[in-house]
Amino acid sequence: MVTATTAELLERSLAGDRLAFERLFRPLYDDGFRLAAAMLSDASLAEDAVQEALLKAWRKLYTFRTGEDVRPWFLTIVANQCRSLRRARWWSVQRLAEVEPPARARQDPAVAERMDLEAALRRLPRRARLLLVLRYYLDMSFEDIGLVVGASPAAVKSSTHRALVRLRAEWGPAEASN
Repeated sequence: MVTATTAELLERSLAGDRLAFERLFRPLYDDGFRLAAAMLSDASLAEDAVQEALLKAWRKLYTFRTGEDVRPWFLTIVANQCRSLRRARWWSVQRLAEVEPPARARQDPAVAERMDLEAALRRLPRRARLLLVLRYYLDMSFEDIGLVVGASPAAVKSSTHRALVRLRAEWGPAEASN
């Protein structure tokens, strides 16, 4: 079996080949989901956001610049879709109740620590959370993150550092109390 290159899959996708589009974007789905889940703090909303982003990518595939990496382009669409969802009126009215952590989390320090980290991450401003997720959850380079957020690699690097300092400050008091 001959494996098609990204350029060939892109060309076939532009010609309307749905299977080529699926082969091109299927490897990016998990990254898109992780990004959306971190931005929206809700798995079902994240799935919806990624599905909508895939639909937008299909419709706007002609805007993709040949020779560029598809991953940052797609993750930009995912991030924009999440921002659109967050701007929607219902989102600003919705209140999430504080939920008591399950007994297992209270007994397992690793699970409790992970929950504390995720809570601290959710308290950060959206842009800081986006940068940290792209860098540390998706292991993206500063150059690729710059493509997603529309900034230079140097600006992304310094903003990511500041976001990490803020995260440590948010998470730090919980660590000190243990």
